[in-house]
Amino acid sequence: MTKSELRKVYKSLRKTLSETQIESLSLDIANQLLTLPIWKHEFYHVFLSITEHKEVNTDYILNILSGKDKHIVISKSDFSTLKMSHVLLTDSTKIKKNKWLIPEPVNGIPIASSQIDVVFIPLLAFDESGHRVGYGKGFYDTFLSECQPETIKIGLSFFESVDQISDVFEGDIRLDYCITPQQVYTFTN
Repeated sequence: MTKSELRKVYKSLRKTLSETQIESLSLDIANQLLTLPIWKHEFYHVFLSITEHKEVNTDYILNILSGKDKHIVISKSDFSTLKMSHVLLTDSTKIKKNKWLIPEPVNGIPIASSQIDVVFIPLLAFDESGHRVGYGKGFYDTFLSECQPETIKIGLSFFESVDQISDVFEGDIRLDYCITPQQVYTFTN
């Protein structure tokens, strides 16, 4: 299937999930993360969930990272450039939803993409090779291309992989892992 077809199918599937299911599946994903060999790093980028789009609730991941005394980095999206800027999440960081309902920092200490060790990535679908389908604006492809080559890229998905995404581009950056409520997918790049 193409990215466009997968986007349509998985947006529909997400709409069928209840709030209770989302919370339960999100907790399962967070628990799966604990099995990964990623906890020696310092800077972890986490997306703040768009509840209206029924995304994986990353509050559980934020709690894990906070409990492990890690530096948590969050982003602000610039729709005119299709780029994200990143800030350190602290107790004084103010969060506000933008007009696309994305929770974003209003203020904060800037963090360069090159400083980030681990990135948790929102997605709609992914395939057996670690390619992913997002919302189609390319924010994460641009962001990931600015990170160090050794930055660990982890997708979070309520659903299992598809066999293959048929229209992968050369510039698409593959995942190292994808976490679902049932399992951990590991990809070799």
